[in-house]
Parts: sequence; structure tokens; C-alpha cells
Amino acid sequence: MTALQTRPRVLTARDADGLRALVERDLVVNCVLDSRLALAPDLDSRRLGGFIWGIDDADAPVLRAAVFHGGNLIPVGQDAAGLIAIAEQLARGARGCSSIVGPAASVDAIWPVLAPHWGPSRARRHRQPLLVTGQRAAMSADPLVRPVAPSELARFLPAATAMFTEELGISPLAHGTAASYRARVAEVIASGRAFARFDQAGAVEFKAEIGALGSGTAQIQGVWVRPDLRGRGIGTAAMASVIAYALQRAPSVSLYVNDFNEPARRMYARLGMQQQSTLSTVLF
Repeated sequence: MTALQTRPRVLTARDADGLRALVERDLVVNCVLDSRLALAPDLDSRRLGGFIWGIDDADAPVLRAAVFHGGNLIPVGQDAAGLIAIAEQLARGARGCSSIVGPAASVDAIWPVLAPHWGPSRARRHRQPLLVTGQRAAMSADPLVRPVAPSELARFLPAATAMFTEELGISPLAHGTAASYRARVAEVIASGRAFARFDQAGAVEFKAEIGALGSGTAQIQGVWVRPDLRGRGIGTAAMASVIAYALQRAPSVSLYVNDFNEPARRMYARLGMQQQSTLSTVLF
């Protein structure tokens, strides 16, 4: 690659085509930013929920790397030198994100630059296989799994809270964030992207959401089976239903899982999901 330009910059509407080209190199890996660009194709920071920094080749008007900085920090592209230059710029300012999520090689490149200024991290998930399928699962889907209705928010919220706490090690209701978390869950339900299986008493037995809906994939998040029901195959049949629903809205379904979560990895393999890439996460 040619030399870096001197300073990274905040991207504006005139950079939209270049950023889109960078994102489209891998619509599965870049699903979250792809979905945000659908809401703000002009890169307006208010609708994006953050700013996007980018850096060009010095000898050509080509965007070589970018980083979204909002609630999450998301590196885009595989140009390590460009990402490091952006990280050096971001390290001069305050951390605004609660996590860094991206391709493992990209996170490995920028975290040593950011850590002395933004660290320490609360946790690090070094290797998270990114799994993808473009087909319905071969096994029978659970007919009791369905989209959650807006009127069911109160019943769905405890399961969402339990999943978040179990997965991330911190409650989404802590530090005065209960109202904003409830609003985010309500928004996902209203968009038809939250799915659940309820028992006869109305309690959630299984849940999952389409966390990001891009042009190339529907990225599933928040997969959870109630602890007393685990190991019975409920999650496999329920996920088969979620995959079928998601494939009505995108050409593929994807999710990422911790490499040490062997039961979940076996379940996703049974569903026909195959690893396409490896992500990494830094949690604050």
C-alpha cells in the first residue's frame, strides 16, 4: 500500500461512496455499520449514533480504513497501518464506547494503541468465530417460536436482562440505564426483530433478536435459553425458527460466538452455520 496521509479525519457526506465501497468488501463482517449506513447514507452523526474516522491513500483518493466511534468502536477494513493511525488519533480523546468489536486482526492492531489511554478493559474476548448460513436448518423448526408483540415487552424484558447480564457480566439496568435499555428492547420488538418462545404461564423459555439487519446478512444476537431448560434441544429447534424468520429479511443469517462456548458452537454446527471469519471484543 502507498504511504498514509498525515492525519485521519472525520468522514462526511462526500465520503459516503468510498465508505460504502469499503463496507461492501465484506457485508457479513461489516453488518453493523452496513445497517447504520442504511439509516444515515449521508453519514449524519446524529442518525449514525456516532462519528466515522477514515484515512486515505496519500497518492489516490481511496479510503483505505475507517473506524466507527459511537456506543461501540468498530474498525472497518484490514489495513493495519491505517487502522493504527486512526487509533492514535482517537487515543488523544475520551473513550465514548462501551466496547470494541471487529475482526480479530483489526482489534489486535488497534487495542495496544488505545489501551494505555482507554484501558483497562473489563474483559477481552480474543477469538469469536463469526458463523454464517444462507439456508434454513435441516431439522424441524419450533412452531412455538414467534416474533414478540409490543404488548409483551414486560414479559420479554426479564429474559433480555438475564441474557445480557450472563453474557457480559454486568446488568444493563445498572448505573441509571434501566430506562434507556427498556427503550432499546422496545424498539427491537417494535421492528419485528425480537423472537421468543413462551411457556403456558407467559414466561420466556427462549429468546433471540436480529441485532443488526444489513443488506448482506441478518446478524443474530442475544440467544438465550432459560437455565432450567438447557440441554434439552430447545435452543436448536428454536434457532431453526429464528433462522427461517431472518432469511425472509436478508440473504444470509450470521452471529458470533465465544470460542470457548463449545455447547453453543455444536448447536450452530447442527443448524448448518459455518465459520466465515473471526471477531474479537474488548469490553469496558
